[in-house]
Amino acid sequence: MAKNSHTLSLFLLFLTLVGTSHAGGIAIYWGQSSDEGTLYEACATRRYTHINIAFLYRFGNGRTPQLNLAGHCNPSTNSCTRIGKDIKFLGRAIETGLFDFVWIQFYNNPQCDYTNHNKNNLVSSWEEWKATIPIGEIFLGLPAAKGAAGSGYIPADVLTSEILPIIENTSKYGGIMLWSRYYDERTDYSASITASV
Repeated sequence: MAKNSHTLSLFLLFLTLVGTSHAGGIAIYWGQSSDEGTLYEACATRRYTHINIAFLYRFGNGRTPQLNLAGHCNPSTNSCTRIGKDIKFLGRAIETGLFDFVWIQFYNNPQCDYTNHNKNNLVSSWEEWKATIPIGEIFLGLPAAKGAAGSGYIPADVLTSEILPIIENTSKYGGIMLWSRYYDERTDYSASITASV
């Protein structure tokens, strides 16, 4: 049971890669598009410090937890064994430690979105979260492409020149969380911000 719990913890939380040289990291969501490449390929880019495997859609109340990995595999038919192998292989390079991160979605939420070249809602909401979260690191969740969300997209140059200088000057700044690997692979958003994060 302990081995299964450990594997489940990896699925539920994230993979953490070592060797980042930035003040913050880049987290990415993986698992919801068959066109985003494998988990191994996402890790091999070395752009991400964290990979969130999305989504656990059934849990609690004594139910067996179930994952939805979209086009990658179907956990109920045991067709996810290759993903388990990727996790096991990558586990040799996964930094362990406290999973003390908070991923906050600063998109599709008008009260905290960057909209119409206006950062006020985002900055105000960041300050509220910073004051509310007692410990840990906060990641600014953003879409990796305009089409990835209904609202809240921030062009990479605006993020690095206008937003990051404000939010990264806090001890709770953890980095940027992007939705999703599928969109990031098409726009190279993470590659364009990596030096500034």
